[in-house]
Amino acid sequence: MVPLSWYIILSAVVFSIGVIGFLTRRNLIMTFMSIELMLNAVNISFVAFSHYLQSMKGQIMVFFIIAVAAAEAAIGLAIIIAYYKNNPTIKVDEINLLKG
Repeated sequence: MVPLSWYIILSAVVFSIGVIGFLTRRNLIMTFMSIELMLNAVNISFVAFSHYLQSMKGQIMVFFIIAVAAAEAAIGLAIIIAYYKNNPTIKVDEINLLKG
């Protein structure tokens, strides 16, 4: 059986990759992918602790997080596509249209 610490280390590594990707990339699609990586790292932790504690609460929470992540990805990509139709760039540094 795989110990709980391995899952937590895996979750920390995946979350760190997501944070580094979010902070270093300037492309909106890459930032969304980094956010999804961070959400999946949290999901790994929830499932690991849920299995370790013999409770279904963590796994139920994972389904809610997956649903929210899917909605976030759909709405975010729709906004990116709508913005890209008017402006030929999706770099975060060059988007200042929404500035008020």
